Amino acid sequence: MSTWPYPFLFAHRGGGDLAPENTLAGMIKAVETGFGAVEFDVKLTADDVCVLLHDDTLERTSDGFGAMASKRFAELSGIDAGSWKDPIYAGTPIPAFSDIGLYCVRNGLHANVEIKPCPGRELETGRLVAQDAALLWQGEAVPPLLSSFSYEALQAAVAEAPWLPVGWLIDEWEHDWRERLQTLEAVSLHCNQRLLNAQRVAEVRDAGYQLLAYTVNGPERALQLKNWGVSGVFTDALGVMRGVEGLE
Repeated sequence: MSTWPYPFLFAHRGGGDLAPENTLAGMIKAVETGFGAVEFDVKLTADDVCVLLHDDTLERTSDGFGAMASKRFAELSGIDAGSWKDPIYAGTPIPAFSDIGLYCVRNGLHANVEIKPCPGRELETGRLVAQDAALLWQGEAVPPLLSSFSYEALQAAVAEAPWLPVGWLIDEWEHDWRERLQTLEAVSLHCNQRLLNAQRVAEVRDAGYQLLAYTVNGPERALQLKNWGVSGVFTDALGVMRGVEGLE
């Protein structure tokens, strides 16, 4: 991608700290807050439907229970994924990726789709998320950016839809990052912000890659990263970060 098309600020898991994560309500809140880009997590049900969820199990962010990998899509009907955040979100469902993708496209909302495979489902998750993303954003000027901590999932995504941009996620500094990104033909490296200093940012940018940082909730740190050359940050602090001079 010769020109980086994404905004600097991404709403983490959709609505950040303002709405239940990985839900349509979160995407709506991002738009209401003035964000032009969202990040969210996608994994597979037992019957291979792509849905939004961060954890491998349902308990933390819904009134459901058990492993997502054991649930068929129909079994998710009626699960409340909103009340844990606030009673006003009672009845919020776990959404299909297709519904969120359509919302993003219709509202001009850029997306970073994190491929979040359940254990042992790396290849099929990468393949099916890429397949859905290619269909949902077909013909759009700006495609979604696919990312993952799972290198295997990214390899499967690239094999399925090589025209979609991908970024590798890391939580510890990987000294073979150049070789890994080159093998994937990736466009970006996504790092825990605590790993970054001016030298590392310069090395990644000089190698020709974009660099994104998570999770950045303070304007001062966000401005520092931007000044070093970081291309984007993921934030939970939607109300704090929007409107800060220099972060638009």
